[in-house]
Amino acid sequence: MDVPAFVETFNPVYYAIPLFILLVAIEMIHARLTGSTQFEARDSASSLLMGLGSTVSGVLFAGLVTAWAMFVYQFRLFDIGFAWWVWPVAFVFDDFMYYWAHRFGHTVRWFWADHIVHHSSQHYNLTTALRQSWLGPLTLKFLWLGSVMILIGFHPLVIGIVSGFNLIYQFWFHTEAIKKMPPWFEAVMNTPSHHRVHHATNPVYLDRNYAGVFIIWDKIFGTFQPELEDEKCRYGIVRNIGTYNPLKVAVHEWLAILKDMRHAKSPREAMMYLLAPPGWSPDGSRATSKQIKARWRARQGEGETSGSATGADSAPAAPSGIAPAE
Repeated sequence: MDVPAFVETFNPVYYAIPLFILLVAIEMIHARLTGSTQFEARDSASSLLMGLGSTVSGVLFAGLVTAWAMFVYQFRLFDIGFAWWVWPVAFVFDDFMYYWAHRFGHTVRWFWADHIVHHSSQHYNLTTALRQSWLGPLTLKFLWLGSVMILIGFHPLVIGIVSGFNLIYQFWFHTEAIKKMPPWFEAVMNTPSHHRVHHATNPVYLDRNYAGVFIIWDKIFGTFQPELEDEKCRYGIVRNIGTYNPLKVAVHEWLAILKDMRHAKSPREAMMYLLAPPGWSPDGSRATSKQIKARWRARQGEGETSGSATGADSAPAAPSGIAPAE
């Protein structure tokens, strides 16, 4: 199949980098003038270094991922090609796959060890969008979730381009400077309000709003939660790591998994530490997001019964592997 020349060389993310830098600068100025967004110099520097490391990692692993994609493409069911209609269909399909990859990233500890990097900041601004993992390909998600569209017949380069536009879209909504978009937009698209919920550790917000571009996936699959006016988002992870060191940010959860597996009392227990939801423990001494939410709901019910308003209680202490929500 002949590949159009522009498809072979076009990477939308590279072209968007100057825009990212400009928007971060604008947000910082806006924050200084209005106080609408919180910045912490060391935190922002850590996020920027994580973004730089992720870019380098992407280049280093590009050959491996590309080789796998082209290998899988040999077994495609259809030759979909590069017609104009392929691009919007691929964009929507890619966002659907992103929803599930992201959801697994919060509900399987092996994948959470990679994704936790993005959630490890206690601040929410545009530099947080750049806070990305260095070791993503090591999770091997590209071997299965990354192969679905290729097996159907979408060319790997088409997928790469629409995925790039997906990531570009996700940049702008990592901010507190924008409160709400018009109702029709909030109903269909992911927005700053929806994604603030996703990054929050409040029990009512845990495990919600996994969408990349279209919030409709969360509404369809029961994971949508609107931002509440009387419930301010608290960012980070349930038990914050307390460091700005990029190396520690990158690997701390991988090391925690290895430690847990080393002390496991059986092979099954070791595998559960790897594949169960973040926060799982054999004796129940830790708590998963689902357990945290259940305990919070129980406390809410007790408060209503006793006539006292409990509000949104803080989550109980938990290991750094707890997911704050997908």
